[in-house]
Amino acid sequence: MKRKHFLLSFIVMMASLLTFTLGQNAQAEEKTYNIGTDLTFAPFEFQDSNGEYVGIDVDLLHAIADDQDFKVNLKPLGFDSAIQAVQSKQVDGMIAGMGITDERKKSFDFSDPYFDSGLQMAVKKGNDKIKGYEDLKGKTVAAKVGTESATFLEKNQEKYGYTIKNFDDATGLYQALENGEADAIFDDYPVLGYAITNGQKLQLVGKKETGSSYGFAVKKGQNKELIEKFNAGLKELKSSGKYDEIVGKYISTGTETTDTDSKMKKIQPKKDSYVIASDSTFAPFEFQNSDGKYEGIDVDLVQRIAELQDFDIEFKFIGFSSAVQAVESGQADAMIAGMTITDEREKSFDFSTPYFNSGIQIAVKKGNDKIHSYEDLKGEKVGAKIGTESADFLEANKDKYGYTVKYLDTTDALYSALEIGEIDAMMDDYPVIGYGVAQKQPLATPIPREEGGKYGFAVKKGKNPELIQMFNEGLAELKQTGEYDEIIGKYVKDGSTENKVDESTFVGMIQNNWKRLLSGLWMTIQLTLISFILALIVGVLFGLFSASPSKTLRVISTIYVDIIRGIPLMVLAFFIYFGLPGILGFNIPVFLAGIITLTLNASAYISEIVRGGINAVPVGQMEASRSLGLSYNRTMQKIILPQAIKIMIPSFVNQFVISLKDTTILSAIGLIELLQTGKIIVARNLQSTMVYFVIAMMYLILITALTKLAKVWEKKVK
Repeated sequence: MKRKHFLLSFIVMMASLLTFTLGQNAQAEEKTYNIGTDLTFAPFEFQDSNGEYVGIDVDLLHAIADDQDFKVNLKPLGFDSAIQAVQSKQVDGMIAGMGITDERKKSFDFSDPYFDSGLQMAVKKGNDKIKGYEDLKGKTVAAKVGTESATFLEKNQEKYGYTIKNFDDATGLYQALENGEADAIFDDYPVLGYAITNGQKLQLVGKKETGSSYGFAVKKGQNKELIEKFNAGLKELKSSGKYDEIVGKYISTGTETTDTDSKMKKIQPKKDSYVIASDSTFAPFEFQNSDGKYEGIDVDLVQRIAELQDFDIEFKFIGFSSAVQAVESGQADAMIAGMTITDEREKSFDFSTPYFNSGIQIAVKKGNDKIHSYEDLKGEKVGAKIGTESADFLEANKDKYGYTVKYLDTTDALYSALEIGEIDAMMDDYPVIGYGVAQKQPLATPIPREEGGKYGFAVKKGKNPELIQMFNEGLAELKQTGEYDEIIGKYVKDGSTENKVDESTFVGMIQNNWKRLLSGLWMTIQLTLISFILALIVGVLFGLFSASPSKTLRVISTIYVDIIRGIPLMVLAFFIYFGLPGILGFNIPVFLAGIITLTLNASAYISEIVRGGINAVPVGQMEASRSLGLSYNRTMQKIILPQAIKIMIPSFVNQFVISLKDTTILSAIGLIELLQTGKIIVARNLQSTMVYFVIAMMYLILITALTKLAKVWEKKVK
């Protein structure tokens, strides 16, 4: 009996010991919480130059986790996605500069406020004349459109006697303050503080206006212990001074003595060479100079930044639309082409810091003294390029000012329309108009320019982040050293470098461009000859299939011809150059893509020419030959085809001429054939009438000579 009691006591003791040990291990093991956060809300959460997420929220969270013995698995999801992740229990909590509001308290439990935001005024560093709101009388104060700052300024405008200027983003605010367009700016206090920390020459003045408080949040009724741990850790950080240290790391007032000559960070490239796509005809941002070399604001900036950051680049000047598709299809790593940063484009691209603040401006023919304001445009025709900011502006204001809008495709078309009186005024990006004036276009700009979009360097969404970082670091360095202003001033102020020859004359235009025109002509001839020879081989083969007694071969030929002829040539070119690489897994060189496109297109029509030629030979000749014992192949070789070829020759000549003309379409994928060469020249010298006349004459001479040659050959064959 005693033995049984002893055994029972031993079992109970061991079970208790095991339970205690497991409990201790479970308690010792730190719990891990999944925490959602925003992606790009500096200075609270953002990626540093190494791709790591840092910021006030991130540093506070990690410090609190260390203090309270728990682990965090940070999930940068974006603000809206983080909210949904908390609601669906995919994460345990979120921290993302989230304002504590009564509406949000219905769905979330919040911690104690960890940051009191607010509005703040900033002036240019060193400005000791503005110390408070009373000093703003007669001054210009700027804020971002639709923000609390803008509302605050509107509310107090009469009280303090300032004028208000609104901008779309913080970059516009800082630029306005820098160039004297604004005397002071208003924005969220932490955003201004972070800008100062990152080198913006600002200083905060006046009192901070009360704003919303930020809190750490969990789903209503869930993870109560996490809120308690956060509050306890936050209290400890504040008492120890660690909290102020974290906030001070990211936010500065601008009144401290700092080292303004901050060094540029060198980013490690991840590729041996980066392919940069660009436009080919958008002066002064990218264009060919009189020596046939590409230059411009975009070109010079990227080349200089590549030197500063020690990475190699290969430029591809293939046109704006082709550049966009090249980046999206992976044939280029990035693009720079005077590309305006828009919400729609940010869905597909990651953009750099804006490198150029553009604007749009009205221009009239030089000597026109009737137009001095928008009101003077009543009853007039104003031209703009399709799909541009200028077109949107004119469309939005045409009822107000009573003008009509005429849409054209290119800048040189606008100049030509203005010259011949087809339009009374035109509107375009102000640097483009300034470049036109420098190139002796007879223009005047009687109306001040409108604020426009901001241009950015772009990569495919989620790809090549190090390239964006290298560009941003290099751009900041160029601005700090003043080299940026030199590059801009080289093109926007004075236009391009002077040409060796005056291209406004016919002789000068030919003298300066004959080599490039002949180079474009040779590319056109190469494309035509190679593709047509290949098309003859493929087309004759399918033509014979279509006339074959085998039903299978006839069906194959019919399907091939219907598919190729049913696809427009430009669509076929886009698919082969931009679409196929995604299927095949490797890029197709643009010249090869052009050859394939022309070959496929011409072969389908040649196939029909062959079929028609064979069918034109009387069917009785085939029957007679077969009745004499000749095989089908022998009959085709000796009797049918010799007669059919004589019938086909005129059609072959015609198809060759069509293929030659079709080469012009390949400029859409970046091939520099004769027409694209002309466009590039016009983009620089703006002499569209002379250039296109010369190109038309070159095509006419070439096609006429080939046609005459073909007719001589046709007579000999017959």
